[in-house]
Amino acid sequence: MSRSGPKIRSNERDDVDHPERKKELVSQYAVKEGDTGSPEVQVAILTERITNLTQHFKSHAKDNHSRRGLLKLVSQRRSLLDYVSATTRRDTRP
Repeated sequence: MSRSGPKIRSNERDDVDHPERKKELVSQYAVKEGDTGSPEVQVAILTERITNLTQHFKSHAKDNHSRRGLLKLVSQRRSLLDYVSATTRRDTRP
């Protein structure tokens, strides 16, 4: 079995690892100018990565190594969402 070279994904532009897509997400969810690491931005990037991995599993159902990574991403996003929820409630209290 020979390999014919690297595979080019058709949706490479939509991949969060693509620098332009990541810049779009950062600019869309940034809390303030120059914001790249706020929890909101991190949640958006993680959500995009989770979506891409979910699509990957539709054609690679037995890829358990990547599934472990997906579970870690979901856990990390859950923690960030809990943090955002807690800080939002604290900030909006009278």
